[in-house]
Amino acid sequence: MDKSKQQDEYGSEADWILTIDNGTQSVRALIFDLRGQLIAKSQIKLIPYESPQSGWCEQNGDYYWQNVCDACQALWQQGIDKRKIKGVSVTTQRGTMLPLDSQGTPLHPAILWLDQRKAEPLPRLGGIWDPLFKLMGLSETIANFRSRAQPNWLYIEKRELWDQTYKFAFLSGFFHHKLTGEWADSIGSQVGYLPFDYKKHRWAPKWDWKWRALNVRSDQLLPLVKPGDKIGEITQLASEQTGIPQGLTVVAAAADKACEVLGSGGQSADVGCLSFGTTATINVTMNRYTEAVRFLPAYPSAITGAFCSEVMLYRGFWMVSWFKEQFAHIEQTKAEEAGVEAEALFDELVNSVPPGSMGLMLQPYWGPGVKQPGPEAKGAVIGFGDLHTRAHLYRAILEGLAFGLKEGLEAIEKKSGCKVKELRVSGGGAQSDAAMQIAADIFGLPTVRAHTIETSGLGAAIDAAVGLGLYPNFETAIQAMVHEGERFEPDREHYVMYQRLYREIYLNIYKKLQPFYSKIRDITGYPE
Repeated sequence: MDKSKQQDEYGSEADWILTIDNGTQSVRALIFDLRGQLIAKSQIKLIPYESPQSGWCEQNGDYYWQNVCDACQALWQQGIDKRKIKGVSVTTQRGTMLPLDSQGTPLHPAILWLDQRKAEPLPRLGGIWDPLFKLMGLSETIANFRSRAQPNWLYIEKRELWDQTYKFAFLSGFFHHKLTGEWADSIGSQVGYLPFDYKKHRWAPKWDWKWRALNVRSDQLLPLVKPGDKIGEITQLASEQTGIPQGLTVVAAAADKACEVLGSGGQSADVGCLSFGTTATINVTMNRYTEAVRFLPAYPSAITGAFCSEVMLYRGFWMVSWFKEQFAHIEQTKAEEAGVEAEALFDELVNSVPPGSMGLMLQPYWGPGVKQPGPEAKGAVIGFGDLHTRAHLYRAILEGLAFGLKEGLEAIEKKSGCKVKELRVSGGGAQSDAAMQIAADIFGLPTVRAHTIETSGLGAAIDAAVGLGLYPNFETAIQAMVHEGERFEPDREHYVMYQRLYREIYLNIYKKLQPFYSKIRDITGYPE
């Protein structure tokens, strides 16, 4: 069916969706039409977090809410006709948690997904669990999981506050309560340290080990609804604070990464979705639960009942910011003179260096993982020679990230039996033509840029459009609202060369260096 005819059949072109997208770096209020076109946008940059102690990353919940209100109010100043808005959806950064009292007031600043504090000491799990996890070689993984869990830290360090906690909520649940007064969150937003059953898309059964591992009572958890289900309606108070019309329906969406996959068009198992963001990821959407890395779950999709099998590189395209701060002073000066972002000039650096960076190779484990890589992991750059420049280093960063994501995709394909035929790419790094071409050449697959940079907001809008009945199902909504941007085809000669570097060198770097990472940690204490 022609997309314009489809639009006429299922919804009016005048119908709009408002989405609130609260990421780590900024909050955005976005309006999309039913063809997936961005009608209006307001964006407020956030102070990502405060660090009252080294390694802590927290932010005041009221700060987040005030910036949501300000972003919405800035939208109305653009002359938006609110009568066209048919519903609202919310997508937020994953794993950022707040303890709330019975009125929805934060009892402690939100503890972010970036936070490195540890809950110690923790008691043994008891029962069969400790010897079982030891037998499976998972003792360190489970201990790391428990020590990173925000409820555990609050239980040990702030017991009085923990006792006062009515609900533990991720940022999405907090916003839903502020907007509607309802205690509810989306299944698609449950990514973090709560006892969630990722296979069944519900809270874990009573016998599950997670209840022993996490200091959370069942009554402290929010009721969950499916993506596309109604959360509630905008209250009078929320309307006064945000300017969103009172009574407008709020529809459940999902966490920002899941919405990003949906907004990129990654609804089937033959499409791999790369996110070139602060955390770089490879995601494949499937109808069955598949763990790419054993005991690291497939997260809920923004499509009801589906799963996102995911492998992440924790620091990802943060390394671009790192490079900019440490080595790109020339580009920063030029960018200031030209009135553009420094990253816009980085493609010149990449293209001045041949594929393979003259033998300079980077392993992108700039932040420790949970299992693969392990918590002892460090980054590595090998192959230095006197001819290498910062341009070679920058290209090696992009190539190393693509190699890491390719390894993740191969793990997903091996476990699931699926075969990805095309890549969709989103995130800030996707605006780089050089990064897109490197991905196409390393994966050996057509690589397509999303038609909008606001893919997470678009994914949330698709959830709302389906939930409001503006489209009958996800397939129809995706067909109408998701469009291809630029397409990059792989260079065969480059692909063959990259395959040798990947197979013969890259895949061996971590296994060869891992023992040394552990010794470095023992000697220096870094990383913890």
